[in-house]
Amino acid sequence: MGIWSKKSIAALKAEASASEGGLKRTLGALNLTLLGIGAIIGAGIFVLTGTAAANFAGPGVSLSFVLAGLACLFAGLCYAEFASMIPIAGSAYTYSYATMGEAVAWFIGWNLVLEYLFAASTVAVGWSGYFSALLAELGMHIPAAFASAPLTVEGGHNVVRAFTCVNPATGAPLVDAATGAAFAAREACTAGGGEVVNGLINLPAVALVLALTVLLVRGVQESATVNNIVVAIKMTIVLLVIGFGFAYINTDNWTPFIPEMVTNPDGSTKYGMAGVLRAAPVVFFAYIGFDAVSTAAQEAKNPQRDLPIGMIASLLICTVLYILMSLVMTGLAPYTRLGVPHPVSEAIAAVPQLKWLEFLVNIGAVAGLSSVVLVMLMGQPRIFYTMSRDGLLPKVFSKVHPKYQTPAASTWIVGMIALVIAGFFPLGLLGELVSGGTLAAFATVCIGVLVLRQRSPELERPFRTPLVPLVPLLGAGATLYMMYQLPKLTWTLLAGWTAVGMSIYFLYGMRNSTIGKTEGKR
Repeated sequence: MGIWSKKSIAALKAEASASEGGLKRTLGALNLTLLGIGAIIGAGIFVLTGTAAANFAGPGVSLSFVLAGLACLFAGLCYAEFASMIPIAGSAYTYSYATMGEAVAWFIGWNLVLEYLFAASTVAVGWSGYFSALLAELGMHIPAAFASAPLTVEGGHNVVRAFTCVNPATGAPLVDAATGAAFAAREACTAGGGEVVNGLINLPAVALVLALTVLLVRGVQESATVNNIVVAIKMTIVLLVIGFGFAYINTDNWTPFIPEMVTNPDGSTKYGMAGVLRAAPVVFFAYIGFDAVSTAAQEAKNPQRDLPIGMIASLLICTVLYILMSLVMTGLAPYTRLGVPHPVSEAIAAVPQLKWLEFLVNIGAVAGLSSVVLVMLMGQPRIFYTMSRDGLLPKVFSKVHPKYQTPAASTWIVGMIALVIAGFFPLGLLGELVSGGTLAAFATVCIGVLVLRQRSPELERPFRTPLVPLVPLLGAGATLYMMYQLPKLTWTLLAGWTAVGMSIYFLYGMRNSTIGKTEGKR
């Protein structure tokens, strides 16, 4: 069988039932739902809504969230069927192993590294920016050299030395008076009376990853409790913005709701219905992480019931919040003003009566992004844990802490890699790369439901994906369409990432595969 070897559903269920020396089952449906919300509500609301509105869809960005949310819902319904059948921590990796074979499972597991580990690093850098801004409002400034990585990406592909333009007297960051944004050139900074400071390390991002790694090693219940508190904070602030913002909406800002299509100087277009469709893959990044609920399968009290609830409930709640927030933001301020790093604050600033919300929004952003990093750092070690138990990774990844019953070694390894990436490396190329890896996993899970329904219709399915084959086909079609929208550079990087991953599989994984050794003895 080799690379096409499959794990039987019976073997996977037996593995899930074996608790001795394994992970501790402590999470209920509410904890799992909040984990999903913790992973989803973050960059989507606090960054992407404004970017997508200004650059692609105008007020019609709310429709883009509907489209991306529907695609994720179709995939989520397929995830839920697998999660109820196979309550194992490996998420899409495990589901692929049961339906399409070991090589496909490795391919998906390797792509999930993009979704979890690299996404955690990317969001940690975003958190650092909001955290530094929050401290600045309190009169405290982190030295610029210790608040940014030494490298950055310029023009979408050129890696250059990063710098910050600061006020020589106070050390506080300066912005370009003409654009209101950070200085793009060193010469412009100097001409504007600023001082150029080269980045050395993004210390806040490093500190966040380290603190969350320690928390995750100590226990999943403790981590879930912290996540619940953080989710409560950011949900409260999001609901405050939505509730009070609706009272000051200027409906003129919604006219036209879908702006007339505009042709850019480079020949590309924005706005119109085409802009709404183009924005859907952009805001898809906002939904990345709902499947992290499935990585907690072996720590759920009743996974057959609670995992589907956690995934579907968190998706529905977050989709509604995204739509409402996008309507409020584009109603408070013209959509052309929202293409900034802090679009929620920009929208609120357009209404003097809402000035009191600005500080709370920064708190909400810090809380929101920290919980995303927490859940991403929780998901990746559990996928490595499962891959290691299958023999595809070294045994160190499946070691469980004797006291805390967490995959401690794997958590430390993932945490240290994420820490280095967040602290020192440019992340400008990673956003769409993360989306590409995630979309591949989603499409595979949708196709896997069709494969297993055809091959093993008699299997018990505590949760059944409705309207099969329509829902899986819609899920696979929508995710593959969004992959098609990715730029050529992203496809090139995905090809390189895949080549490295498959080399590791053929040199180590295939030779040490547990199921491969078992079949070799027959």
